Amino acid sequence: MSLRDYLAKSAEVLDRAASAIPQQTMEAAIDCIVAALSAGHPLLVCGNGGSATDAMHIAGELVARFLRDRRAFRVICLCENPAVLTAWSNDCSFDTVFARQVEAYGGEGAVLLGLSTSGTSRNVVAAFEQARRMGMPTIALTGEGGGKLAPLADFLLAVPSRHTPLIQQVHLCLYHYLCEHVERLLAEL
Repeated sequence: MSLRDYLAKSAEVLDRAASAIPQQTMEAAIDCIVAALSAGHPLLVCGNGGSATDAMHIAGELVARFLRDRRAFRVICLCENPAVLTAWSNDCSFDTVFARQVEAYGGEGAVLLGLSTSGTSRNVVAAFEQARRMGMPTIALTGEGGGKLAPLADFLLAVPSRHTPLIQQVHLCLYHYLCEHVERLLAEL
């Protein structure tokens, strides 16, 4: 496949996502995050592999800055602490490493955002189940259909593709949009 063909395929998936992902779902997810952060509650973010680096990227944009100079926002990436990740995974289970941190850092008013291109990552699913038990709203960025996260997500942002790299490219656009609007809305409060 040539570069031109690859970029055309990427543009095609972006175009399909623009039609498939409801604007009102994105706006509701943004409003949910803004409500939590403005009240001093955390946004917890998690994912595996490339989605882990996306989770770190989201936390970096919202703790540091995206486009505006402003106060820091309380965003915790559940993929960043190697001591917690390795201790819990070694002693208990990698499948519950994010759920354990949701238990530690979450609570009433907090929000969980999870990224999984398949929607079936066991540790992200377990984190969503833990968030549900704690009454926390959940936002999922997934691939087509949403997988096992779909019924656990209050706000499902499912990219209409099953090709991981293309899904991740759209996830980047989605969370940049989310970060820009969260930052703008919080600056207006």
